[in-house]
Amino acid sequence: MDMTLDMHRKGRLAIHCVTNGPIQTNTYFAVSGDEAVIIDPAWEGERLAEAFAERCPGARVSAIICTHGHADHIGGAAGLRRALGPDVPFMISEADAAIMERAIADMREMWGFDHEVPPAPDRLLNEGDTVPFGDVTLQVMATPGHTPGGIVLFCAAETGDVAFVGDTLFPGAHGRTDLAGGNEKQVIDSLGKMGSFLPTDTLCLIGHNGTTTIGDELETNLFMRRGLRHYR
Repeated sequence: MDMTLDMHRKGRLAIHCVTNGPIQTNTYFAVSGDEAVIIDPAWEGERLAEAFAERCPGARVSAIICTHGHADHIGGAAGLRRALGPDVPFMISEADAAIMERAIADMREMWGFDHEVPPAPDRLLNEGDTVPFGDVTLQVMATPGHTPGGIVLFCAAETGDVAFVGDTLFPGAHGRTDLAGGNEKQVIDSLGKMGSFLPTDTLCLIGHNGTTTIGDELETNLFMRRGLRHYR
């Protein structure tokens, strides 16, 4: 399905990254003015709350959002919510809300790592939804394939276009599709969708390791170039 993104740049966004958890997941603190959103709290949510207070003094968290339901991206949500209080809403896609408990059980069985099950979502996100905070807005793009309900959170800000992409995209590659709910064709189509709709200068903040841009991926990522055929 085609979608419309608002490309008008407004507001300023500051981003802090904390890498933690058993497989080194990136948790992002996105701050605009005195409001913030925490994206993909991986592990030890109470410690993430402490790190947020140290790095972002004066800002309050208005939402906790997970790009997908795998255990290493939701494992800190319960502790983070305890630390921040019950009024901070937890958000995830409608499709991936249903796989959270299974994903935690799968990680326990496969690798021996245990995570706490997140609270019930306060808001289920779907394509086209928006999450405003401060003077910026996150726009939700559905990108299934790594999981059934993976999403990308795009922000057109005066400080630059940014997309929180979870594990859908890796530099030159894509997230694994051999876990429960993974689908190779879907993830390639999702990469093509990102390449078609996101500006080439978009900084892609990834679930593990470093960053890339849409422009770089259009040049070097053969999976994205294959996916583009779906949109041309």
